Amino acid sequence: MERRQRETSLDDDEPAMVHVDASNESASYNQPPPDRDPEDDETVLDNTPPIFSKYGDFHTIDWQRDLARDRMRHKLISGKRREWPIGLFESAWDSGAGWLCVLLVGLAAGATAGTIDIAARWMSDLKNGICADRFWLDREHCCWSSNSTIYKDFDCPAWTTWPEMFNIYTKSPFYYTVDFLFYVGWAMLMAGVAVLLVKTFAPYACGSGIPEVKCILSGFVIRGYLGKWTFIIKSVSLILVTSAGLSLGKEGPMVHLACCIGNIFSYLFPKYGMNEAKKREILSASAAAGVSVAFGAPIGGVMFSLEEASYYFPLKTMWRSFFCALVAGIILRIVNPFGSDQTSLFHVDYMMKWTFFELIPFAMLGIWGGILGSIFIYLNLRWSRFRKTNPLIGRNHINEVLLVTLFTSVISYFNPYMRKNGSSLITQLFDRCGPEDFMSDLCDYQNKTASNIKVDDNYHTGSFGTGVQTAVWQLIIALIFKMVFTVFTFGIKIPCGLFIPSLAMGAISGRLLGLLMEAVTKTIQIPDGHTEWWSCQIGKDCVMPGLYAMVGAAAVLGGVTRMTVSLVVIMFELTGSLEFIVPTMVAVMFAKWVGDATHKQGVYEAHIELNGYPFLDNKGEYPYSIVASQVMRPHKGDNELCVITQDGMTLGDMEALLRETDFNGYPVVVSRSSMYLVGFCTRRDLQLALHSARKTQPYVVTASVVYFTTNVPDSTVVGGPAPLRLRKLVDLAPMTITDQMPMETVIDMFRKLGLRQVLVTKSGKALGIITKKDMLEFMRHGENYPGISNPNFQ
Repeated sequence: MERRQRETSLDDDEPAMVHVDASNESASYNQPPPDRDPEDDETVLDNTPPIFSKYGDFHTIDWQRDLARDRMRHKLISGKRREWPIGLFESAWDSGAGWLCVLLVGLAAGATAGTIDIAARWMSDLKNGICADRFWLDREHCCWSSNSTIYKDFDCPAWTTWPEMFNIYTKSPFYYTVDFLFYVGWAMLMAGVAVLLVKTFAPYACGSGIPEVKCILSGFVIRGYLGKWTFIIKSVSLILVTSAGLSLGKEGPMVHLACCIGNIFSYLFPKYGMNEAKKREILSASAAAGVSVAFGAPIGGVMFSLEEASYYFPLKTMWRSFFCALVAGIILRIVNPFGSDQTSLFHVDYMMKWTFFELIPFAMLGIWGGILGSIFIYLNLRWSRFRKTNPLIGRNHINEVLLVTLFTSVISYFNPYMRKNGSSLITQLFDRCGPEDFMSDLCDYQNKTASNIKVDDNYHTGSFGTGVQTAVWQLIIALIFKMVFTVFTFGIKIPCGLFIPSLAMGAISGRLLGLLMEAVTKTIQIPDGHTEWWSCQIGKDCVMPGLYAMVGAAAVLGGVTRMTVSLVVIMFELTGSLEFIVPTMVAVMFAKWVGDATHKQGVYEAHIELNGYPFLDNKGEYPYSIVASQVMRPHKGDNELCVITQDGMTLGDMEALLRETDFNGYPVVVSRSSMYLVGFCTRRDLQLALHSARKTQPYVVTASVVYFTTNVPDSTVVGGPAPLRLRKLVDLAPMTITDQMPMETVIDMFRKLGLRQVLVTKSGKALGIITKKDMLEFMRHGENYPGISNPNFQ
C-alpha cells in the first residue's frame, strides 16, 4: 500500500490536484449522503459547502462505491417524480441522458471517421502526384471525373505525376529519380509533422490506444489520455502518418478517438461526468462506435467492446453500444468517404462456393497466422523493451520516427504492393480477377479469354503467366518487409494501429497459398476438367485466391490480437460475405490455439504488462493453493497495520498520521488493543475534511478529539477545543474477507466486483489489507511474492 506522493499537471479538462502515484489509489466525492441525521448538523461536512474530489492520476476507481453513489442519486431523483412538472422533467431527463449522450458520440464519431478517411486518401495519393484541374480529388476520383480510364490502378490523363508537373514525360532514369525524391520527401514531411505535433501538444496521442483504453475501461484513471487536445492532435497526426505510407493502420487509433469523444460528451451530463464508474458505460459504447466507423462494422464493434475492450458490460450498456455503433455507421454511410456507397471496407462478390477439402488449407492458414502473430509479438516486445532501456533511442523519438519512415518509404517505392496504402493492398488481394484487371500481374493468366478451359467463371484458368510469377516474388518480399517494418513501427511516438498491417500480412500469405492451391488444382485435373475429388463446375466450387487472402487476413489478425468471435463478425461485415464465415471461423480458431500455445498473451495484453498498467485480466485462470493471510499486507516482519481508532485520536494525531504515511486509506477500529473493525476511511476524505475544519471552525484546533462514532461528548471547557465529528466519512460496510479465504476466490472478487481493496479479518479483528496492486504483484511473481512463506507453493 505504500506510495509516493507527487504533483502532476493534468489536462485542461481536469482541475490540478495532488495525487498518490499508485495503481490502486483513489479520491472520492466528499459530499454528505442525502439521508443526513438532523443531529449531525454541527459536523464539519454539514457546516461547509460540498466538496467535489476527483480520482487522482494513475489511480483505479472504486466501482462499488461509485455505483452505490449513483443508486443513491437515482433514488433521490425518483423521489421527486411527484413534484410536477419539474420533478417529472428531471426524472425523464435522467432516464434519457445516457441515450442522448451515446447519440452525440455516434454522430461525432461517424463525422470524424469520414473526415479522416477522405483526408488520408487525398494525402496518401499526394506522394505520387496531383489532380491537375481538381487538386482536391484523390487519384481514383480524379480518374472517375475524367471518365478516361479503362483498367484499375492505372493513371489517367487527368492525374499528373510530380515529374510531369515539371514537364518530364519520358520514363527515363531522371523521371524516376524525381518521382522517388517526391515520394520519399512527402513521406518524411508528413511523418515529421505528425511526430512534432504529438511531442509538442499531446504526448498521449501516440500509439494504438487500445491497451490504455482497456485499462481505462477496467477502472484505471489516466488524466489527459481522453482529453480534447489528445483528440485533436491524434486526429490530425493520424491523417499524416497514414498518408506517409508507414506500416500502420488507423483502426486502433479510431477506438481511442471515439473514447475521447465519449469522455468529452460525458461532461455535458453530470450523471456520467461526475461518476467514473458510470462514465465507463459511455466509454464502452464509444469503443464500439470506434470499431464501427473504422471498419464499417456496427455489430462487430459491439462484439469487440464486449470481448476485448470492456471490463464491465451490463445489458444496458450493450443496448447503448449497439445504438451508438448504429448511429456512427449511418453517419459514415452518409459521408460516404470511399465514394462506393458501401459500408463494407473490402466488399467481395465471389461467385463460387468453397469445398470441404479446402478446410485443410484454411486450417493451415490459421496455424500460420498463430505462428506469425506470436513471432511478431515476441520481436515487437523485445524491441519495445530495448527502446525503453536505451537512452539514445528512448530520448530521440523524432529521429526514430524519421528513420523508420525513411527506410519504409525507400524500400516501399520499388515494390508495387508495398507502395500501396494498406487498405488498397488488401482490396486488391481480396479481389477476384475480372476483365477490368487485364493489366494486373496478379491476374495474368494464360488463355484467359477461352471459356472452354476456365477453371471458374471469375477469369481464372489455373495456368499462370509471367505476370503472376513476378507478382509471387514481389508478394513474398512485401510480406517479409511488412513484418519487419511493423515490428519497428508499432510503438513509436505517433498514432499507429495494428489491424491493417496484420490484415495485409495475412492477405499476402493467403493470396500466395491461394495461387498455390490454384496451381495444384490445375495440375491434377484430367483433360475434361473433372475428377471425383476435384469437380470444377464453372462458377460454383473452384479455387478462388481472393478467398484465401480473406481467410489469411483473419488468421494473422487473430494470431496477433487473439480475437475470436468479434473478429469473425468484423470480417463478415468488412467483406459483406456471409457464405465464407465457416472458413474464417476455422482459420481464426486455429490461430487462437496455436497463438496461445506459442505466446500466451495477445499483443495488447503484452503491451499492458510491458507498460506496467494495473490490468486484472478477467479471462485467465489462477489456480493458487494459498490463502489471503499469505498475500495481505503487512507481511511477516513488517510494521503493524496502520489504523485509526474511532474515538481516541486528536486532530494533531490525524494530521501526523497523514504526514508520516502515504497509504490510500485506513481501517477504523474500536481501539488498538481490541482491533475490532468498525469501517474504512480513505486518505483523500480525511485530507479534505481536516483542511475544511481548520478553515471553517475556529474552535477545532490541534488538540480537538476526532470522533467516528454517533455518541460525541460536548466540550466542557468554554472556549476550549471542540470535538470534530467525522462519522459520515467512514464506510461502515467495507469489503472484508477472512484470513483463510482461498486466493482463487479473492481474485474472482477483485475481477468481478471491480474492488480496489479488501480488508482481511479474523474473528472480527482487522489483520491486514489486500489492494489491487498487491493482487497484480502476487499474480506476477507467484511463488517469489514476499508474503509467501510456504515452500510448497504452486
